[in-house]
Amino acid sequence: MENPAQWDTLITIRHATQNDLEALEWEGEYAHFRRVYADTYQRSQRGLSLLWVIDLPGKGIIGQAFVQLNSDRKELANGTDRAYIFAFRIRPAFRRKGLGSYLLKFIENDLLQRGYTSATLNVAKDNPDARRLYERHGYQVVAEEPGQWSYPDQYGNWQRVNEPAWRMQKSLKA
Repeated sequence: MENPAQWDTLITIRHATQNDLEALEWEGEYAHFRRVYADTYQRSQRGLSLLWVIDLPGKGIIGQAFVQLNSDRKELANGTDRAYIFAFRIRPAFRRKGLGSYLLKFIENDLLQRGYTSATLNVAKDNPDARRLYERHGYQVVAEEPGQWSYPDQYGNWQRVNEPAWRMQKSLKA
């Protein structure tokens, strides 16, 4: 399926529920993010973030994207007009079929309805396919990110990540 509009009849994009969190681990591939997902879900319950999932009947969750509405790093999300998109994933079998574009546009429209006028995201420097997707949708590189962060894995052990990235931004105003 190459036409993103065709996804309308097949999928549901909805807010993740607590029962969805295990499915976001994708059969263990992302189990190390279990605590990150739980924390982001708790933030969503307080109105600080959004967890979107793509549900395909018979297949389950085939995509996800999280949106941070407010952050300590105001250049990413400031709680009023700039939001930060992260954990944007489409299962490999569903990539290059317009689904990522469909989800991105859905999120942008939702943010506009909430009064946000710009979106930021980080894309790993070693992920040129994702960068091309975002550029096709009007995102521009505005800064380099060192990509150094840490998180507690599913066992509570702190993991350090070094993933140099590009910060990209888009004006959502029509």
